[in-house]
Amino acid sequence: MPEEALETQELRERLEENQEELDAVRREVEKGPTWTLYLSLSTAIIAVFAAVASLKSGSNANDAILAKNEAVLAQARASDRWAYYQAKGIKHIVYSVQAEALAATNPAQAARFREESNRYKSEQDELERAAKELEKSVDASGMRADESLERHHRFAISVTIFQVAIALAVIAALARRRPLWFVSLGVGAAGLFFFLRGFFSA
Repeated sequence: MPEEALETQELRERLEENQEELDAVRREVEKGPTWTLYLSLSTAIIAVFAAVASLKSGSNANDAILAKNEAVLAQARASDRWAYYQAKGIKHIVYSVQAEALAATNPAQAARFREESNRYKSEQDELERAAKELEKSVDASGMRADESLERHHRFAISVTIFQVAIALAVIAALARRRPLWFVSLGVGAAGLFFFLRGFFSA
């Protein structure tokens, strides 16, 4: 009989140990879905921010390219105006010199040359104004391109940081490490900082 009592006592201890382990697992399972649910939700939110940042990054890169193209075209037009301006200036000087040379011998021809010289001078003034306006357009388009490129970089940085945050969240879920999830949230907040700077950059 004493042997049976000993076996029953041992069996009872094992049952109690197993019950404690089962209770610990049950508590862990009950705890698990709570933080893993929040982990899933936070990762989905970070993924949405990453998608929007990626879209904005591409959009700003396209805007920068278009603005640079506009600047190049305006610069080409301004260069054409300046070349035309110089040609009109040369004609103005040629007619002016010829008018001076003919002033004593052929006043009628000299008067016609002065008229031509004055016409080229007025056309030259118009070309100068047009060329300066185009140069202003070049500067404005260049500044717009630089601003768009800066916003593109900020959004691109935020996309990269968001992707790191998502990777950390996945590792936290697979390894069931809650502190790693908090690190993921911190990295996501850093990505959010660059994301917001992309909207508010000057």
